[in-house]
Amino acid sequence: MVLAIVVDQFRYDYLTRFRNDFTGGLKRLLDQGAVFTNANYDSTPTVTAVGHSTFLSGATPAISGVVGNTWWDRTEGKQVTSVSDDRTRLLGGNRNGPGSSPARLLVSTIGDELKLSAKGGKVIGMSLKDRSAILPAGHTADGAYWFDGQSGNFVSSTFYFADLPGWVRDFNSSRPADRYAGKEWLGHKMPAAGPQLYNAVDASPFGDELLQALALRTLAAENLGTGPKTDLLAISYSSIDYVGHRDGPDSPEIHDMVKRVDQLIGALIDAAEARAGQGRVLVAFTADHGTAPVPEADQKRRMPGGRIAWNTYRAAVESALNQKFGAGKWISFSADGVIYFSPDPIPGKKLDMAEVQNVAADTIRAQPHIARVYTRTQLEHGSLGQDPVDARVRKGFNLERSPDIFTVTDPYYMFSATGTTHGSPYDYDTHVPVIFMGSARIRPGSYAGTIGVEDIAPTLATLLAIETPSGNMGRALAEMLR
Repeated sequence: MVLAIVVDQFRYDYLTRFRNDFTGGLKRLLDQGAVFTNANYDSTPTVTAVGHSTFLSGATPAISGVVGNTWWDRTEGKQVTSVSDDRTRLLGGNRNGPGSSPARLLVSTIGDELKLSAKGGKVIGMSLKDRSAILPAGHTADGAYWFDGQSGNFVSSTFYFADLPGWVRDFNSSRPADRYAGKEWLGHKMPAAGPQLYNAVDASPFGDELLQALALRTLAAENLGTGPKTDLLAISYSSIDYVGHRDGPDSPEIHDMVKRVDQLIGALIDAAEARAGQGRVLVAFTADHGTAPVPEADQKRRMPGGRIAWNTYRAAVESALNQKFGAGKWISFSADGVIYFSPDPIPGKKLDMAEVQNVAADTIRAQPHIARVYTRTQLEHGSLGQDPVDARVRKGFNLERSPDIFTVTDPYYMFSATGTTHGSPYDYDTHVPVIFMGSARIRPGSYAGTIGVEDIAPTLATLLAIETPSGNMGRALAEMLR
């Protein structure tokens, strides 16, 4: 059995800062696993969908097509998410709306290659977030499950089956989220009931507890680890991300969350080994990104950092374009630091869009706390330097899906108005744990060499003796293999 574990927004330094507190799964991984201390994402933006798509595919956005959590689809003429799919329907929720699928992922995953090799048994993904459940599991998964904040149920999509499996329906019928109504955690009190409760549960340890309960039920209900073929369970614990956005990486809440997820991971590994047997569970552990400190906390420490109001920068761009070219409908879609231009901003004028991009980029560069601004034309033609920031932006650029303008702020500056966030090409967002454990071929110890998260997939493929995923851009970590 393969356990592919992600903890959302888990900075690498949580392993070193809180190591003395670990008594569960993180302690075991650190003591018995091959620990890579300098693993980074080699692309940007460092967001949930990009991290989870890279994890088991080895592909960065340039190849995978997953360029963010959301983007503007030029063909469809609308904003889409990394897993939105209008051809599917949601299963298990209160609303009969569109479902989700891996259709926008352009490459295969380890689970897909396991299936294609005929060595694979069941492949299942799960998380509180749809993208975190779906993208690691891949196209041929037997199921993916995520938490629905409206119904309090774990849900799925008709992409996988016509109806939820009976054991999932039974799990939901016990109303597991309702048991947290009114509970307190470090001064945060859960609402009484309904969607307010279900959405609040995410930003507390109770969200990961719910996911763990589903994971343990899945092991038994799907008989994972007991058959002649290799099963794969991809699980992503999301609650640290929700808490981290609100409270920041230096908060007592994060300290407590890390200690709790250590216990959950330990219990999950124990349960998997109880089914598959000792030495028959291969664990790969990582995070999808890190995060920046809260700017106000940095300022108190006399460190750089601050907040930027993106809407004012966007307004400056529109004003400059109007002044240069005349009044036009310039922007189809814009979000923090990115702009997708309308294909014909001033009908009939036949504008040179490369020039439009340059005017916009120059305008943003003139604003405070902007490190670099990249244009679509610049990235398309490879007109970049060779430092890590340029390299990460290049590997994050997909010709069909990436924006026309991509902005990088100065380190520790962000577009978020409260709390903190992530997404930059800087190490505090890219540096994450990578640990392997459980195979006799793995040489335990600490490895200080620089690696990329895209190296996880080809390493797993080597250990499982299957083909590497189709878009793989990494290498097998031979230094840890016997």
